[in-house]
Amino acid sequence: MAAKNIDEVVAGLAEIVGKAVRTGDRAGYFAALYRQVTVEVRTAIHEGRFDDGPRMDRFDTHFGNRYFEARDAWLRDRSGPRCWRETFGLLTDADTIIVQHLILGVNAHIGLDLAVAAARTSPGEEIHALRRDFLLINEILTRVVLAVQAAVGDVSPLLWLLDQVGGRSDEHILDFSIRQSREEAWHNAVLLAGQNDAEQAATIERMDVRAAVLARLIARPGGLVRPALELIRASESHDVPAVITHLDQAMQQPAT
Repeated sequence: MAAKNIDEVVAGLAEIVGKAVRTGDRAGYFAALYRQVTVEVRTAIHEGRFDDGPRMDRFDTHFGNRYFEARDAWLRDRSGPRCWRETFGLLTDADTIIVQHLILGVNAHIGLDLAVAAARTSPGEEIHALRRDFLLINEILTRVVLAVQAAVGDVSPLLWLLDQVGGRSDEHILDFSIRQSREEAWHNAVLLAGQNDAEQAATIERMDVRAAVLARLIARPGGLVRPALELIRASESHDVPAVITHLDQAMQQPAT
């Protein structure tokens, strides 16, 4: 799957979500989150909220295609970036709770793909002009993530236990900081934008390794988080199609 514009990214994600609902594939958890982020970005483009709407369409298309390429590689022969292999490899693991699947996807897509997409969209000195729009993307991501977290609470009633063991706050789940990851993504985008092909390959390799290590920590945290996860897992819904459908409607839920 290769999208040519943001509309095709939205359509591709909707197709993945729909198939996941039909087959009970946990890949639909992250795809539902990502679809809503992309819809919100498209709305912001149409409303003229970005400095350069066409550039953001290209940016989001590069970003979406990174996910599609990783997913296609996994489905084809279990290949692709390390961090995505860690993420996709846990989709059939019954011990992984809903919020872990979401954060694993966010970790791979922000920790690796976001910087690559930004540098491809605005190479060289052009990267600096992307800064404001990049930050607006981050604001949209944060808003959708918080809405989806609230939706997760509806189907995972003991999720609050992660607060009690220090593993979760608004943007900090299972020791993964979305805010920190976004800041690192911008740093890496600036770095990549000024590098030649060989240097970029080395930087991308380093980013992938780091995101893969984080994925393992997210999947198998230690300390008091582990028993909390067992309680959460026992209480949350195991109706995968119903959970995906609920998460995919998170932005339509009334604020509480």
